[in-house]
Amino acid sequence: MKTTVTENICLNELLIDKIADALQRHGFIQLTEFLPAWLGTQLQQEAERLSLIAFKPAGIGRQNDLQLNTQIRTDTTLWLEGESAQQQAYLQCMEQLRIGLNRRLFMGLFDFECHFSHYAKGDFYQRHKDAFKGRSNRILSTVFYLNESWKKNDGGELLLYADQQTSPLLIVPPLFNSCIIFLSDVFPHEVLVSHNDRFSIAGWYRLNSNSTGRLDPCQ
Repeated sequence: MKTTVTENICLNELLIDKIADALQRHGFIQLTEFLPAWLGTQLQQEAERLSLIAFKPAGIGRQNDLQLNTQIRTDTTLWLEGESAQQQAYLQCMEQLRIGLNRRLFMGLFDFECHFSHYAKGDFYQRHKDAFKGRSNRILSTVFYLNESWKKNDGGELLLYADQQTSPLLIVPPLFNSCIIFLSDVFPHEVLVSHNDRFSIAGWYRLNSNSTGRLDPCQ
């Protein structure tokens, strides 16, 4: 029977246990076969289609400080707003993970934001952090990969570093249905030059210090 995106999707509780344990011990985890393959395929197809008509050049910084700098990054992006069934299914999975991590680690994760990313041939993103201690409400970064036919020579690996170390702690190829999750303000990272069209969903779990229950402004 063919699976559809309207079906309820639940992350395995043992998987959430594994993610929580790795984050507590190491601050990061690299996963394969993260979600049902059919969902990854539908998200890949949507990303490829929308990249031709709706993606925009990615910037550096947030809101009023947003700048385009092709010396630092050259990818294009589109924020996910749950406008398709497959987007809703993905956001449902990540919401389940948010709740599960809060229950296990008391992280206080308030919400999740994410966007499609497209690295065309020659695109890259230089070494950076997704957040800085005390200066951002992003606490946990995620990258979910959507490349069904990725080969080693296609490049586009994410390099994760331990603080100021020059050699990478982890080299993450953008293989289909794999995912990397790491503490946003701990691990610098970069995306090496891609030699083929490379698609992913980059996301961030955020904290909130607003006592009214409304989300703080993006930082």
